[in-house]
Amino acid sequence: MMLFLECDRVSISLIFLFCKRVPTISMTFIPTTEIRASNRSQGKSSKQKSLPSWFNIQLRPGRHYKELRQLTKTHKLHTICEEARCPNLWECWNNRTATFLILGDICTRRCHYCSVTTGRPLELDLHEPQRVAEAISLLKLRHAVITSVNRDDLPDGGATVFAETIAQTKKANPDCTVEVLIPDFQGSQKDLSTIINQNPNILNHNIETVPRLFPSIRPQGKYSRSLKILQWAQEMGARTKSGLMAGLGETEEEIRGVMNDLRTRGCEMLTIGQYLRPTLEHAPVARFYTPEEFERLKQDALDLGFHHVESGPLVRSSYHAEQQASGTPDRNP
Repeated sequence: MMLFLECDRVSISLIFLFCKRVPTISMTFIPTTEIRASNRSQGKSSKQKSLPSWFNIQLRPGRHYKELRQLTKTHKLHTICEEARCPNLWECWNNRTATFLILGDICTRRCHYCSVTTGRPLELDLHEPQRVAEAISLLKLRHAVITSVNRDDLPDGGATVFAETIAQTKKANPDCTVEVLIPDFQGSQKDLSTIINQNPNILNHNIETVPRLFPSIRPQGKYSRSLKILQWAQEMGARTKSGLMAGLGETEEEIRGVMNDLRTRGCEMLTIGQYLRPTLEHAPVARFYTPEEFERLKQDALDLGFHHVESGPLVRSSYHAEQQASGTPDRNP
């Protein structure tokens, strides 16, 4: 059995959408860009870089994985992680952690690393918070991550639905820790406070890339605005987390600069992972960082005072999220 990789907007992790169809999955392990390029034209050669040898994944479908997979089928939950062939699916499911996508699956922004559909979102589903809470109960999750698309079309950017989802989840699942991975709400401190008032265990807002690349990679985002969101959240009493991608053309020195900016604003947790190009229409991979380089970046982050750091080729925002929620700091030798 082999596996193939594809990125979504915020992480390659378990993301649930509620629908009536459960897809049949067949597994392969080649870059998706090569598949799409060959489907378009045999005369067109893909310029996608081949995956390095260290992209090895061990498939270990344990008892919890099998239970979760059966529950998602029985209750007709649609998982992007299965469709996107997430490299961390087996580990996450076996650890009973999951990431739920709320506020629909159409984003009002277009980031050049992201495969989520851009367009006019559908009508808001006010019953979604209850369904998410029920799904978490059915799946008996120990840690749940709640994320969303950008909803710049809504007056509060979807903050009210975020807050209600946290409240419903905590009420129905008092032993489950809750992490939210939020957009920037166009810099609204009021919308941010709406979410923090529900006391999520972790508030995550991904910085994604270095300031030099923001105009080309995240044209509708602002580096300074993302830093403000994290600083405000920390000042309001939240435990904050952020993540960034490596391989978009930044330098290691620029990554260290971002780390310092995050730490200066009180950010406690950090994830660093390899950027993987979703399609040929997205930003190309400038280079693949080696596991040794990721380890060096982790040590640099710990030296700056981050409490928990996940850094590696396959690391995504929700990777080992439950360990981060426990509050146990990494040890820096």
